[in-house]
Amino acid sequence: METVNVELFGRDPKVQKAVSVASNVSVTKAPVLIAGEAGVGKRTLARFIHENSNRTGQPFEMVDCSAEGKAVENAILGWRDQDGRFNKGALEKANQGTVVFANVDGLEDEFQKKLHKIITELEDYDIDVRIIATTTKNLSKLVGSGRFYRGLYTLVSNNTLSLSPLRERTHDLEMMAQHFVNEFSGGRSISIDQSAMEKILGHYWTHNVHELRTVLENSVANCNGSSLTETDLEIGEKKAVNMISEDDNEGIRLMSLKEAEKLLIKKALIHTSENRTQAAKILGVSIRTLRNKINEYRSDGNAYFVNLR
Repeated sequence: METVNVELFGRDPKVQKAVSVASNVSVTKAPVLIAGEAGVGKRTLARFIHENSNRTGQPFEMVDCSAEGKAVENAILGWRDQDGRFNKGALEKANQGTVVFANVDGLEDEFQKKLHKIITELEDYDIDVRIIATTTKNLSKLVGSGRFYRGLYTLVSNNTLSLSPLRERTHDLEMMAQHFVNEFSGGRSISIDQSAMEKILGHYWTHNVHELRTVLENSVANCNGSSLTETDLEIGEKKAVNMISEDDNEGIRLMSLKEAEKLLIKKALIHTSENRTQAAKILGVSIRTLRNKINEYRSDGNAYFVNLR
């Protein structure tokens, strides 16, 4: 069994309890649901479960369920190309290993039912996989409101683990910050001075460990001395501001929340060359939410969204 990497998971009691349960359940075949905000380490914990199980060394497949509906179905079940050749999906490719359904709440409603049926019949096709699902949502509430299929929820939630957001773990935040500085220092000895640490501790960290890692990778690259200072840190939400302030046609003006939302979505789509998955990530919403908004604006007759591919 692998030891827990405290630099990745932290020493917070709640997180350590989740990791401990993950270690215990890894030796079984039982499905696992990992819940928590974006960037807290759900996928890292999923890999930890796989590598601490008797399936380590076997395939580890991950499917992002927040992508376009048909692309997700193909990625899970497989598809035929233009020449008629069948390409295996994640369930077949991961035989004897583990499949992770990341952002499982993003699955299309009808496909949730279809996937539940397929998973329960895998043994009939001599396919043996461990199922792990991750979510940023409260799936139980989604089930109660009819937005997630109860059968699939029951199947994946036998063992539910929750990871706390980084902003609630001050001591972990300090430890992880120094860990990432060491990782990106290239062998240099770099400390974090008090002003920089105060700025780190005061930031909201919307995307948690993933955001912290990215910020410190860029910040260490800007650090010329032996101490990371406040001026070295690249912390901020500049992208969302620029998406409005740099628009030559719309300009800055007072507008309703609905208008502002529509403008941000439009600019995110333009910024990503209309790649909806990337636009959804920039906006911090699921691909399903983005699709619903696009359809709403289409029905309102907005020219940009009506003509959107």
